[in-house]
Amino acid sequence: MSERKEDIKYSSAREIFRALRHRNYRLFFSGQIVSLCGTWITSVASSWLIYRLTQSEWLLGLVAFVGQFPAFLLAPMAGVLVDRWNRQKVLLATQSVSLLQSLALAALTLSGAINVPWICFLTLVQALVNAFDMPARQAFVNEIVEDKLDLPNAIALNSAMFNAARLVGPSIGGVIIALSNEGICFLVDAISYIPVLICLSKIQIPPARLKYSKHHIIDGLKEGSSYAFGFAPIRYILILVASISLLGTPHLILMPVFAREILGGGPGLLGALMAASGCGALVGALSLAARRSVLGLGNVIKRCAFALGLSLIAFSFSTLTWLSMLLMFFAGAAMITLLASSNTIIQTLVEDNKRGRVMSFYMMAVMGTMPIGSLLAGTLASHIGAPSTVLLGGSAGLIIATMFSRKLPKLRDASRPIYIEKGILPKPASE
Repeated sequence: MSERKEDIKYSSAREIFRALRHRNYRLFFSGQIVSLCGTWITSVASSWLIYRLTQSEWLLGLVAFVGQFPAFLLAPMAGVLVDRWNRQKVLLATQSVSLLQSLALAALTLSGAINVPWICFLTLVQALVNAFDMPARQAFVNEIVEDKLDLPNAIALNSAMFNAARLVGPSIGGVIIALSNEGICFLVDAISYIPVLICLSKIQIPPARLKYSKHHIIDGLKEGSSYAFGFAPIRYILILVASISLLGTPHLILMPVFAREILGGGPGLLGALMAASGCGALVGALSLAARRSVLGLGNVIKRCAFALGLSLIAFSFSTLTWLSMLLMFFAGAAMITLLASSNTIIQTLVEDNKRGRVMSFYMMAVMGTMPIGSLLAGTLASHIGAPSTVLLGGSAGLIIATMFSRKLPKLRDASRPIYIEKGILPKPASE
């Protein structure tokens, strides 16, 4: 996390994608980008379907809560199991169940039987799957990238992949909804899981590179918790990510309200707003992939936290479509750069046999607190309106950024010995 000008160098355009030289990572990347496009198509279709059926901001928040809160509850235990199990097999299982969930959602919608209870139930099923899928996916990257110097690049490319899909998926979803209905979106999502299952099945990992925890589940949970929250840099990054996810990101579930009520548009504008955020996130992730070193990421996180808060405050006052899209671009860039930088620092600090558990806490911070924020945002929006709700979230983001910036020097000092041990920083001359 140290900041030294000579260390902050950027790669050439060709080297931005250097992690793709690893065969296993290429397979993983290729399958995931197709599936993630389908996931984002379903995301925009689900939010539009709920709002079309109910006209309720509160139900938007409720369904988002149901879709994410189980990750908060199950993530620690899921992380322990992910450290004990074959992560490739875990991902094959979770992606298969996700395919079936999307098929069920498509069948109900196309038959006209869909309603809010069915949406909540199927969203809950997907949430339970994600509790295992997300930490497994994060930890799996470490197994499929042979050269650990390319691991930060692979993490950044994962973020770029996620947000490339976020850029393309909502736009496709908006067009499909306008031309047909939400059921076709869910069907497309189900089909998109087929490539990822094929690619996952083709990945080959030497047994010597697989490292699993052998602790009893309860002992493993205690060890993982003590490790993650006993080390200040990981602890404060997790707190930052959880706080931002709780207060700074639930504006996304209110996008149907802004698209329809504030800006006077329809599903096409909703897709455009989501795509603008995704485009900014893609640019942010690629700029992070261009970095050759993890050094200096602490300052990146600090600046992005401030930028996110300011973007959301400005967005809450905007009634112009072009300005709202521009602010969503900046908010998306700030948010994903903050999350990917935090992910990179944690992954470069954590020990391999605790990776699943620590990444489960990271995903708990990202996806677990977000539903609480979504429910809170939906409730507030129904009383004080969506713009005021986003204004409060942006203001809270500035407070969080200020608190983290004050802790940053101490976090750098605590990280330095590990970076020296791993060769990321040179040893002091006295040694």
